[in-house]
Amino acid sequence: MEILNASRSLAALGHASRLAIFRQLVEAGHGGRMAGELAQALSMPGATLSFHLKELVVAGLILGEARGRYVNYRADFSAMNELIAFLTRNCCAGDAQGCGTAAPARPPRRASAAKARSQR
Repeated sequence: MEILNASRSLAALGHASRLAIFRQLVEAGHGGRMAGELAQALSMPGATLSFHLKELVVAGLILGEARGRYVNYRADFSAMNELIAFLTRNCCAGDAQGCGTAAPARPPRRASAAKARSQR
């Protein structure tokens, strides 16, 4: 992956709605989701969803497949993995174990803030 492709992908994911769409498609796996399902899950109007889906397709992060009158979208996992590899290439001068790239995910801030409020 080249820096231009990486920057295009990161710019597409830099918008909250597109990041939410991409995460939905990653969660859906290789089967993907129909556009209508995405719109309902994200409470997003169809025209807005279509705009963001187009941007993700242009960035090369998702693929759309026509199924009759509808379109099924899925994450392009090879593009996602290429982006991750590009971002972590030569991490810590090649000492990947020292980078902590496999660190466990932190819980979302909202969840921890809600938990703190409930403990008061």
